[in-house]
Amino acid sequence: MFRKEIKVFDCTIRDGGLINNYHFSDKFVKAVYQALCKSGVDYMEIGKKLCVSDVYTREEYGKWNFCDEDDIKRVVDSYDGDYRPVLAVMYDVGRVDLSDLLPADQSVVGMIRTACYVGDIDKGLDLAKRTKDLGYETTINIMAPSAAIETDLIEALEQVNATPEVDYLYFVDSFGAFYSEQITAYLNLYKKHAPDKELGFHAHNNQQLAFSNTQQCIIEGVNMLDATVNGIGRGAGNCNLELLLNFLKNPKFDVRPIYRLIQDHMVDLRKEIEWGFNDIYGISGHLNQHPREAMKLRANEEKKDNCYDFLLESMGYPE
Repeated sequence: MFRKEIKVFDCTIRDGGLINNYHFSDKFVKAVYQALCKSGVDYMEIGKKLCVSDVYTREEYGKWNFCDEDDIKRVVDSYDGDYRPVLAVMYDVGRVDLSDLLPADQSVVGMIRTACYVGDIDKGLDLAKRTKDLGYETTINIMAPSAAIETDLIEALEQVNATPEVDYLYFVDSFGAFYSEQITAYLNLYKKHAPDKELGFHAHNNQQLAFSNTQQCIIEGVNMLDATVNGIGRGAGNCNLELLLNFLKNPKFDVRPIYRLIQDHMVDLRKEIEWGFNDIYGISGHLNQHPREAMKLRANEEKKDNCYDFLLESMGYPE
């Protein structure tokens, strides 16, 4: 599968940070950045850029939840090669402050991704407009479309289509709930009601379909593809970057630095934090549920593998 228009977007630090409250060491973040530079990946999402507050502190929630410019520069300066991916950060509607965002020509960041649910699309588009005015590439990532009322989703898509400041519209499988035929059906909906937008896709692996659903998106013409090293990400994780690069067969990509990163860093990291498919996450994906309850159960050492009990409780069945 080779299509030169395809761009690969790495979310290792941002989505992986949802597991450990963004407490990645500088050494690890630099290693990820350097591997992505050497591999030729197009974009790297280095974290979120939220507001520090009494509730959300850097000490508890980690520096990569807030992405100060100086922290990012130290990562960028750790590599002296010629090629560098575009750096991105994610905004969550309601938890950002644009007053501390530099104009793009003064920042090492080149893209702002805005994540919002259908009900907050107005706020999301306002953020996209304001970040575009500062010179950034922009995306709107509509979260959990599988849980949205279709008429509301259509209205949101039409609003996005009418907003020229949005460069990419993301189709997000937040719960890892979709099968390939649903991928196609939703993409047809997105294309019909937002025909002017370049589409992206962000997969979760609750049913072990993140990679295959990403392939389905490629078949359907999606050109911006999210992935993470070794599939690291919230709960069951995401589409594996190394598998995607192998599949694309584009000579601009070199998968070897990614496998070196896995061998040197991810193997040990798996001993500290958990990600990837298991039956608990499989149930939450099958039921189209947010993985928060599954993650809570996996944190309980005594009950973490009680998939039968979790199924009954999730479906409201008596024992």
